[in-house]
Amino acid sequence: MKLYYSRGASSLAPHIVLHEAGLAFELVRTSTKTHQMEDGRDFHIVNPKGTVPVLEIANGERLTECPAILQYIADQVPQKQLTPPAGTMARYRLQEWLSYIATELHKSFGPLFVPAMPTEAKDLFKGWLRHRLTWVDSQLAGKSFLMGETFTVADAYLYTVVNWTKHVGIATDDLPDLLAFVARVGARAAVGESLRAEGLI
Repeated sequence: MKLYYSRGASSLAPHIVLHEAGLAFELVRTSTKTHQMEDGRDFHIVNPKGTVPVLEIANGERLTECPAILQYIADQVPQKQLTPPAGTMARYRLQEWLSYIATELHKSFGPLFVPAMPTEAKDLFKGWLRHRLTWVDSQLAGKSFLMGETFTVADAYLYTVVNWTKHVGIATDDLPDLLAFVARVGARAAVGESLRAEGLI
């Protein structure tokens, strides 16, 4: 498999999960700004949407969008329990979390990385995100991970997104359960491997 990624972008989540799964893969770095891969080719030939992550599987098919990629990886190694079994209520709860992280958190960060976005608009998005992160903090109370005591693909995704707060000026110091979650996930070997590979530590 090949994972097309950009340093520190949402592609960090499947990068972490590939390590958690113990699957063999190749990393292909691309730029979210220039849309060029390391070899100079236009990334749009891989993904016409121009976004990471992209997972290329053995038969040459390519998957895009974090929730789909994360569930695909997890389903390759069901014994790792990175996602609950298909058809169970727990699986739908996982999909609920993946949807929330993708639509309410991930996409709300986008405008904060746009230099031309007016300050007033950025402040609105920061307030929006603070409200939602406060709710996530409440959902983590008394739990090690989003689904309870078992690490799942949703935790890798949330960890990735929450780490963007320090780059855009969103304070999380008063969200103890969220901070404990980030520290707990950050201590996992797969996270360290991924961060080192992307040059983030």
